[in-house]
Amino acid sequence: MAVTADYACTAVERELVLRLASLIWRLRRATATESGLFKIHAQNLLQFRRRGQAHRTRQNIVETMYRDAVATEEDIRQDEDEITSGLDADPRSTAEPADRSDDLTRSFFRLSNLPTYPLDRLSRYEATLWRQACQILFTLRCLDQRKPWERRRLR
Repeated sequence: MAVTADYACTAVERELVLRLASLIWRLRRATATESGLFKIHAQNLLQFRRRGQAHRTRQNIVETMYRDAVATEEDIRQDEDEITSGLDADPRSTAEPADRSDDLTRSFFRLSNLPTYPLDRLSRYEATLWRQACQILFTLRCLDQRKPWERRRLR
């Protein structure tokens, strides 16, 4: 592993470096978890939109069948014109939003407001890992400064 190759000398340093490598792996896993949360929520958002589209389509079919059963031809033409013009002006159109960052923003907002607060917990977890990694790096630097005899040999 690249991290152990950079530091390992004494047994204490080796243990600290192994701990640092573990922390780095866990930080990568936390990042992957965050990406997974957004992916899951984006899939849920897409399914919700599809269900809404399917519901509107079924509703239009039912309304059209009912109108066809009770209306005259002139009424049908007028209704079709109204439906066509209404679909063009509908702000909840079936087209996907143009900006994907809007979906990311919505996902973040919804995830941050869940009662379990998954993003808050993940953020605290990451902060704890970073704090531990910084402490280990500081300790390794201090241990390295205590060895002036090795620095003389390297010169």
